[in-house]
Amino acid sequence: MSRDWAGKRYWLVGASEGLGAALAREMSDAGVELILSARSEDKLNEVAKHLPAKAEVKPVDITDAEALARVADEIGEIDGVVQLAAVYWPFGAKDWEAEHANLMADVNLGGAMRLVGVVVPRFVARGHGHIVLTGSLSGYRGLPGAAAYVATKSGVMALAESLYADLRGTGVEVQLLNPGFIETRLTDKNDFRMPFKMKPNEAAEVYFAHMSGGGFQKAFPRLFSWVFRGSQFLPDWLYYRVFG
Repeated sequence: MSRDWAGKRYWLVGASEGLGAALAREMSDAGVELILSARSEDKLNEVAKHLPAKAEVKPVDITDAEALARVADEIGEIDGVVQLAAVYWPFGAKDWEAEHANLMADVNLGGAMRLVGVVVPRFVARGHGHIVLTGSLSGYRGLPGAAAYVATKSGVMALAESLYADLRGTGVEVQLLNPGFIETRLTDKNDFRMPFKMKPNEAAEVYFAHMSGGGFQKAFPRLFSWVFRGSQFLPDWLYYRVFG
């Protein structure tokens, strides 16, 4: 399957910088009309003015369900939505930061849930639509030093898998992308080596290629993803000895 992007209209939530901004450029180059959302109107306007195709800026806080519903009403019918909004702070159980943990839960998982709650009923009612959710390689199994973030991404991945199971055959497509390290403001917080770290434009190319096809799930970079996906088959005693 190769998706025809001509004349399509997509809502990108988390499009103000990094991967979101890079994906906006990929999609706009293909002629997709975009609605760009994030909290920062200034950053969204900066992204929009460099896009070749039509782009509309709609600032929104993904933690605000009423605001998301209002934007959905304002933008009208769309062909698809891409969930990219996320926040991140690196810490684990031994130095727990409750405020940051709760914010990650609210933005990363709660935001995805709210967005799905806004678009899925509309897509189901008309019998077509395209939902793209963003997980992470870190979400395949528990990791040290990142309990809160890993939990949110595992939740998004389980959400995507369940939506896919429910919506197969309805005309509503669901896709999940699980990237590794991408050079952004979020990964700049890490003080450890990040293997196979990608530039946002490199990751956006992978995103758009997967979105253009018909497969459900894509984990990347491929070699790095094998470490995380393969870890699911290890017994607990061995897994935590290696990864803990």
